[in-house]
Amino acid sequence: MKKKIVAILLTACLALAPSLSSADELMDITHAAGYTEATEAYRPKSTLLIDGNTGDVLWEENADEVRDPASMSKAMTLYLVFEAMSKGEISEDTVITATPTDQAIAEIYEISNNKIVAGVQYTVSELITMTAVPSSNVTTVMLANYLTKNDPDKWIDKMNEKSKELGMTHTKWYNASGAVAVAFKGYYSPQRYDINQTNQTTARDLAIMTYNFIKKYPKILNYTNKPVVTVKKGTPYEETFETYNYSIPGAKYGIEGVDGLKTGSSPEGAFNYINTIKRGDQRMIAVIMGSGDWSDQTGEEIRHTFGNALVEKMYKDFSYKKVLSKGEQKIDGKKYDVAKDVYATVKKGQEPKISVKDDQIVVDNGLKTVSPKIKATSVKATKVKGWFDFGSNQKGNATTNTKGSNRLPVYFWLLCLVPVGLLYLIYLNEKDHRQKVKERKQARQSNK
Repeated sequence: MKKKIVAILLTACLALAPSLSSADELMDITHAAGYTEATEAYRPKSTLLIDGNTGDVLWEENADEVRDPASMSKAMTLYLVFEAMSKGEISEDTVITATPTDQAIAEIYEISNNKIVAGVQYTVSELITMTAVPSSNVTTVMLANYLTKNDPDKWIDKMNEKSKELGMTHTKWYNASGAVAVAFKGYYSPQRYDINQTNQTTARDLAIMTYNFIKKYPKILNYTNKPVVTVKKGTPYEETFETYNYSIPGAKYGIEGVDGLKTGSSPEGAFNYINTIKRGDQRMIAVIMGSGDWSDQTGEEIRHTFGNALVEKMYKDFSYKKVLSKGEQKIDGKKYDVAKDVYATVKKGQEPKISVKDDQIVVDNGLKTVSPKIKATSVKATKVKGWFDFGSNQKGNATTNTKGSNRLPVYFWLLCLVPVGLLYLIYLNEKDHRQKVKERKQARQSNK
């Protein structure tokens, strides 16, 4: 009897096995997209997709797991470089002359680099390209050193300060490029940071950084949206690089709309990338971390299958659209004058709940933003009053006309009262006159 029970339980377990294996939604989505090469061995440890317009989270799995971002760290250095350009501290045409130290770093085989020659002048634009595309560690350090007068600690301080400012709550930087400082063989040596420690961050924090980056400095995408780039063309130092972002159109796993942003891989972090995608007015940001294993370099390509599949699924399921037109609208039974068109990310087949709070439109689409520091676009909504409504604005002055509104100012009604009052006085005077005439007539008749 016991053997029979065990046999029944084993049969039940075997029957459940297929359903248990198919419960992995990420793998199901990826395989449904046709990426059969995306086996469990390459499954990412952490994934996150957000709407690039609103910051709304569309998909997440282990998004707060702290991991080594590897060369995706360079995106933070580039963020600070673009910030410096916005302040006028440098420009794309600023020239930086390579030093013997820079050349020595470029010759370190163990970390990703490109050919840098001492005494050669490189523009900031060229250094940005080589940092973003071939993921050169030496050019990353050249940019950081130029902006801090060769003070690596000061640059790392700036990276950590900016992360806190943006709301990246689980991030700690120990170097500028993603390669541990000790790998630079003494040519890059922060004093206040552990030179053996990898950078630490999360998919959520990287999405927050990327959201702010492309919102404030979208020109970075001009550097990252091509499958092949060439620097110093026509000179003895000309180099051509192919992107490691295989989701860029024209690359092996290219899909529509991908225009950036950064890849990264390391023994500890495995294979990772941040992708930015734009189709029409709808932008998305995808972060994939911990795909595959460093010992199998195939993961460098296959990591893109998971992100691609999620991107296609999210574009299929969500749309960024106008949910309320400007002008007079009825909301919760009351009329409001809406200052401008309202846009939001909405799951297809659903309509968001729209309300007004503190004279601002509030759109409830059932989604949460990737960070509380990312606020919804502010759209003012002014309550429309009827023809006989009186009131004042927030400063206590007489209310004024609003475009599209039937609300009239107080002084209009006061002016209307003047002729009404005069007519009433004329009426009273005429009435009194008639009464006196009547009384005189009655008196004459009685005298007769």
